[in-house]
Amino acid sequence: MSADRPFPTKEEILTYLREAPTPVGKREIARAFAIKGADRQRLKSVLKELKAQGALETPERRKVAAPGALPEVAVLTVVGLDEDGETLARPVTWESDAPPPTIYLAPDKHSRSALGEGDRALCRLTRIDAGHYEARIIRRLGGAPKRVLGIVELAGEGLRVKPTDKRTKKDYVLRKADAKGAEPGELVLCEPKPHHARVGAPEVSVLEIFGSLDNQRALSLIAIHEHGLPTEFSDAAVEEAETAGPVSLGRREDLRALPLVTIDGADARDFDDAVFAEPDDDPKNPGGWHILVAIADVAHYVRPDGPLDREARNRGNSAYFPDRVVPMLPEALSNGWCSLKPKEERGCLACHFWIDAEGRMKRYRFLRGLMRSAARLTYEQVQAAMDGAPDELAGPLREPVIAPLYGAFRALVTAREARGTLDLDVPERRIVMDESGTVVRIEPRRRLDSHRLIEEFMVAANVAAASELESRQRPCMYRVHDVPDEAKVAALREILATLDLKLAKGQVIRAASFGRILEMAAGQPYAQMVSELILRSQSQAIYSPSNIGHFGLALVRYAHFTSPIRRYADLLVHRSLIDALGLGDDGLTKTEVSRFEEIAQHISTTERRAAAAERDAVDRLTAAFLKDRVGETFEGRVNGVTRFGLFVTLSESGGDGLVPVSSLTPADFYQHDERAHALVGRRWGRSYRLGETVLARLVEADPLTGGLILNLIDSDDDSGEGAGDTGLRHRAPSRKAGGLGKAPPKAKARAKGGKASGKKPKARR
Repeated sequence: MSADRPFPTKEEILTYLREAPTPVGKREIARAFAIKGADRQRLKSVLKELKAQGALETPERRKVAAPGALPEVAVLTVVGLDEDGETLARPVTWESDAPPPTIYLAPDKHSRSALGEGDRALCRLTRIDAGHYEARIIRRLGGAPKRVLGIVELAGEGLRVKPTDKRTKKDYVLRKADAKGAEPGELVLCEPKPHHARVGAPEVSVLEIFGSLDNQRALSLIAIHEHGLPTEFSDAAVEEAETAGPVSLGRREDLRALPLVTIDGADARDFDDAVFAEPDDDPKNPGGWHILVAIADVAHYVRPDGPLDREARNRGNSAYFPDRVVPMLPEALSNGWCSLKPKEERGCLACHFWIDAEGRMKRYRFLRGLMRSAARLTYEQVQAAMDGAPDELAGPLREPVIAPLYGAFRALVTAREARGTLDLDVPERRIVMDESGTVVRIEPRRRLDSHRLIEEFMVAANVAAASELESRQRPCMYRVHDVPDEAKVAALREILATLDLKLAKGQVIRAASFGRILEMAAGQPYAQMVSELILRSQSQAIYSPSNIGHFGLALVRYAHFTSPIRRYADLLVHRSLIDALGLGDDGLTKTEVSRFEEIAQHISTTERRAAAAERDAVDRLTAAFLKDRVGETFEGRVNGVTRFGLFVTLSESGGDGLVPVSSLTPADFYQHDERAHALVGRRWGRSYRLGETVLARLVEADPLTGGLILNLIDSDDDSGEGAGDTGLRHRAPSRKAGGLGKAPPKAKARAKGGKASGKKPKARR
């Protein structure tokens, strides 16, 4: 060592290791402290002493780091999203008793959903600070795919297949002999060929050709394939469904004289629930109502462990896409004998229940019946009839059938409000496609009282089913929703405080607690943001044979009973009721009961799988709709703030796009303020905050991945020339009331009357 550069102390070496973004080798330490010659051996001895004292670790070969540090490259598992919508991961191997550091997974360029919960990837890690890391994906892990769905592209003089799976980073070689006539631009399903070489791209052979990607119907197929949704029924299941026939009255109760009606969407094809209501004629229940909810008797056709049952259990549920349905049951049942079609006799499992004038349940009774639907009505028809504009079908039914339904509905709403449920205002979009399979528009999905009517009737019947089974101590597949995680509630409390919305500490959190926050936020510019933040703080609803209640609905017990055509959980509840009430020999079996926990986990997983596929299809179709509008400007709202950039939801289409942090202006180093849910420029103080309304230019729309790339637009300059004009002109308030950050150069030029407008940028609140 030189005289002016003494040998570093142990504490100086440890400080260097703690601040290093990745584990470092002895050579890097020597270079950092200018250690040369014989002092290198001394450094080796010091590092050995520190390791013996437990002051440093060797997370990877020949490299050292402070205790608890992660290696530069590690295998990670995705564990979910934080309240900002950032993807979180943890090491696959973590042997310490202390919790692992927080790892933020950088999003794929095109989508935050490139990896889903439970997925694993080999990642490169960079330490941000003590206890926090940034990870970038090197490659996704998992066995070689059994099938590859992709687009045929030209590659020099040959062909290649570009996988549609946004998580797959490599292309496949497609030789003409294996192409089966597939042309560039066509969507194909392929089988990988054996590939053992360390060099050269793997090859595939085409199994099926789906046609050009210009046909937007192919986009749903991509989502279905990527998420592994089963699309083909076994021959035995199809045969069992097609040989089914009508039920006879037998021991069933005759409900054919009651004017039961189905109320569904205009494009619905299966009708599994019918409703009826009338004033209760019991003088001891003034203002009360008698309600009947009749559900298709799927258990009559789908017997335990038969071919249909095995298929239904494997799928867990139906999945719904803008242009198709992947059903849980074959069409012969779902659109046939298990669909409550008008004027046709159908078997049903029904629930009579009586409520008082305040909507409180007084009693209920389950039965197996034979019914005949009086009419197939749509939500719009029913609402128009109640609003005084009935059509020919709904007109004659308004007073005798529809009006009593609304009377009972109002009583049930009173009970709901008294319970204090969690009602979140999360807008939904409806994708409308023409006969050729092209998206023609994306519009808000209307929310009518007729929708709420059916929901309230179904919730009441579901509660009755759970109560009946619990009172008889019979197995029940509960639908449970746990209380929110305390850490998420604490984070939410901090954000709400910045909006002067107080979520009191120390109190037992109930759904009504969030309801009061939503009431205070109603009518404010940040109302929708508050709804989404509360939604992100909630636990995931799942199926379980053990009851813990339903937090969101503020119910002590709850189960799904009303949709056995499309949910396997409902079919299990039907079977348990049949067994408990002696309604037939096709009830729940002992084998099923012994597997309830396993089945609950499986159908909770298939539900999440279907939801992810549905979201991905919507993303792809939205990108296809916007593809021809690249370069246009849209209004949007920041719905996610991460250290890698912003996620913006476009108001018109509901599409979610990524604004890369590198595109933000003015050019600055933007820090992620987790407490404020903002990106804040270190030099100029410019900030971009969660919930902020922005103008964004669409830079890229990729139907293949569903990704949208956006740049923010200068609100004072519509020219949009160059990347320097993509930032939203907005000053960030300092932590002190009324304080503003420094103005960037362009803002100063404006103030001096330069080429830009002299107007002062408005601070967004």
